[in-house]
Amino acid sequence: MAWFAILLQYYLTVTKPGAPFIEATVRYFSFFTILTNILVALALTLPWRAFFTRPSVRTVILTYIIIVAVIYHYLLAKLWNPQGWQLLADTIDHVVTPALYVIDWVLFVPKGTIRWKSAFAWLLYPLIYAVYSLIHGAATGFYPYPFINVGELGYDKMFLNMGVLVLVFLGLGLALIGIDRRMGRHNNAAKA
Repeated sequence: MAWFAILLQYYLTVTKPGAPFIEATVRYFSFFTILTNILVALALTLPWRAFFTRPSVRTVILTYIIIVAVIYHYLLAKLWNPQGWQLLADTIDHVVTPALYVIDWVLFVPKGTIRWKSAFAWLLYPLIYAVYSLIHGAATGFYPYPFINVGELGYDKMFLNMGVLVLVFLGLGLALIGIDRRMGRHNNAAKA
């Protein structure tokens, strides 16, 4: 289902009238939502790969996809009104995939092995994404999200927004590690 929404969204993006193919493709891959949904799809498609079976990898992806869902619902959904196929792709990307991934994580990811310091390493992807978005935005004028649009917000407000987002990523990561550790202790106690 995740792959379907990713491919549908790509098709809708590159076939939009007036959008040159290369520019539309670059913009498509400039959304954190798309990149994170691809990570989810890879994790669920390649579960036998050692990288995607690691609890820390599965949990960091959970952190990212929860952020995608929450930011969309609280900050972005009110900014537009998708219809038809776009609504379907949007709903899968922002509601269905995150919900199903949470269920997958709860039921199938081994618990109790993630170290607290992992939450700090997990900030690397959003920070690299932020740097890319700022460089790409400065070069093209395209910012994928209004809360990082330097042209409209200025650097002070944008950096404040980014600081808040870093704290949200860190806080959620730590919370999920806490849940992971608690579930791990509970599972170990139940086995004993």
